[in-house]
Amino acid sequence: MTADLALDPGWRRRTSSGAARQARDVLPPVVAFLVLIAVWEVAVRALNLKPFILPSPLAIAAAWQENLPVLLAAATYTLGEVVAGLLIGATAGVVVGAAAARFGAVRGSLLPFAIVANSVPIIAFAPIFNNWFGTDNQFSKAMIAAVLVFFPVMINTLRGLLNVDPSALELLRSYAAPERTVFRSLRVPNSLPFIFTSLRVATTLATIGAIVSEYFAAPRGSLGQYIATQSAFLAFERSWAAIIFAAAIGIGLYLLVVILERVVSPWARAQALAEH
Repeated sequence: MTADLALDPGWRRRTSSGAARQARDVLPPVVAFLVLIAVWEVAVRALNLKPFILPSPLAIAAAWQENLPVLLAAATYTLGEVVAGLLIGATAGVVVGAAAARFGAVRGSLLPFAIVANSVPIIAFAPIFNNWFGTDNQFSKAMIAAVLVFFPVMINTLRGLLNVDPSALELLRSYAAPERTVFRSLRVPNSLPFIFTSLRVATTLATIGAIVSEYFAAPRGSLGQYIATQSAFLAFERSWAAIIFAAAIGIGLYLLVVILERVVSPWARAQALAEH
């Protein structure tokens, strides 16, 4: 079977076409990143910028290598908060969104409160949650991240479950399909692209929420406290090195969600490529 596929010209063309498409997707951001780093380094040297204004990429790389064990420990500590907040907020968002889609009374009473709560800045939540769960407790930081994750996931879940194709809905109802069949066969598949779109946004929000909440009160081994402490001592190269780890957490979780989406709903990606 494998030999037959290897000899099939169509299979080779499809494989090479997929590889070329992936290369075209990856190459532009890589080139843009390298150009940005080069321009950054040249600008710092040409303008003679002081480190407290903007350290050079080479100085940041040196600080990153010198403090790698400490940075790894801090990033691991903060990663636990980010993942916990992402799981709690996403799970609650999907459950509440599904309940709001199923029951109109829940939807009408919940959405105004969701909009109001979502407008409250994260800085207002941090002291309150630290007081509730403890300043050195990772759960308080995870809950702040969960609050930021909850609303986009809930809103997108609701939209995905309600905005179904009317003709498909009419067809199922013409066959007297029960509501649970409509929900399982039509609404859930339709909602998956919406949910995964919100999860991609949520990975960034969870990272921001956890790190910003650590600024207020957290152990010194956390990433947010490391950035704040090094900045206070004017060691901005170390602060930027920690920021790289923070960005890596957000990017890594984003890519994990993308991979999960391709496994759970490969048809959605195929449909998006066909539309383009």
